[in-house]
Amino acid sequence: MRVISMPHGTTIQHETAERRLAARILLANPVLTLHRHPDDLAVVRRHSAALRSTFAKLLSYHLIVETSFARLVKTPPSPDSPLRPVQRGDSPPFTPQTYALFSLACAALLTPGTGEWLLISSLVEQIRADAASAGVELRDTPAENRRLVQAVGLLIDWGVLTETDGSLSAWSERHEEGVLQIHRPLLPHVLPRPLRNVASLADLAAQLPSGASEPRRSLRRRLVENPLVKREELPEDERDVLSRERSELTRLLEEHFGLTLEVRAEGALAYDTEGTLSDVAYPGPGTVRQAALLLTDALTDLGRPTAGHHAPGTGADVPGLMTPWDTVRSELDTLASRHARAWAGAYVADPARLQKEVVALLESMSLARSLPEGLVLHAAAARYRPEPHAQPTRAARRLGDVRPDRAGAPSEALFTESFLGEAL
Repeated sequence: MRVISMPHGTTIQHETAERRLAARILLANPVLTLHRHPDDLAVVRRHSAALRSTFAKLLSYHLIVETSFARLVKTPPSPDSPLRPVQRGDSPPFTPQTYALFSLACAALLTPGTGEWLLISSLVEQIRADAASAGVELRDTPAENRRLVQAVGLLIDWGVLTETDGSLSAWSERHEEGVLQIHRPLLPHVLPRPLRNVASLADLAAQLPSGASEPRRSLRRRLVENPLVKREELPEDERDVLSRERSELTRLLEEHFGLTLEVRAEGALAYDTEGTLSDVAYPGPGTVRQAALLLTDALTDLGRPTAGHHAPGTGADVPGLMTPWDTVRSELDTLASRHARAWAGAYVADPARLQKEVVALLESMSLARSLPEGLVLHAAAARYRPEPHAQPTRAARRLGDVRPDRAGAPSEALFTESFLGEAL
């Protein structure tokens, strides 16, 4: 039998690509378990030593890899980061109360004497007892019970708990009993920092490991975790790193995480050409995403901003376009009427809900900012402007919003050193 050896260069390229894949897996899923993610965990374990070094050196993240799980412990986000609460499926986003219940659930599972299996009702009873001891109000109401189910459900999603007999949904809907199995080795690493005296992000930041606040690392974390890094919000030392070390930043982000760095006058972003790292697809399917995309296009048409445009009334030198709330509502109403057949009826019938969720989406992407007097659209929204004179896509034709001079898909060819280019 003839044995064909792989060229050495090809082997190195394969190892590099697989290590980058493992890093991307961990960024998207910081908790991996053998039961839920066997293939992903196998890749991470193969490159565990290199990954520990990469995350620690570049981002000040701590990676724990064991036989049955991997846990990437990230540093807390900066206070100016966009709010992106946990959301399980179609359930409402986590509130501060839900996060408190999640912490109480972890504490309940760590109670001395708790075995490998426990009843759902016993876990709920322990959470309620701990809440009372901690002075946390937990009423037996439908709303509180839904939050409690969300908190415990996240532990199931992460593989900390496994439903072995019955289910959490059956317990919440019909109070049918169920049995949960605890992944004991992973449990202590779910909450890697004590939360007893934590009341804000500043309190968490005070617990950061040595070196975590170094400007190169903090800038890399912003670029990896945030959809947009606004130049006016960067500390001076991070702004200096972005200006002086742009080439090195570009190399590191591409080599280790498969991200492409784009720097403009108003800020920077590291985008994923594969579209697998972000937990929010934008542009993307669904009424809210389509409405957000069309709204930013309509508001830009009305305002006609140019490169260097700044929003008045923001109290700071902030690039962007200010639109009064009356105009925002009017434009959304027009869009909802135009696309009533294609959009979900619940949103068409409830303009206030549509506006609230569209604005929340744009804010989560750092593309907009709500002020009492109106909505400030950031210049980076120009990245998603349609390309002139292109053939309309099938989706655009279906939406019925194609105009001869504004059809097609987003294109970087439109952009100069500002997010706002001549096409605007």
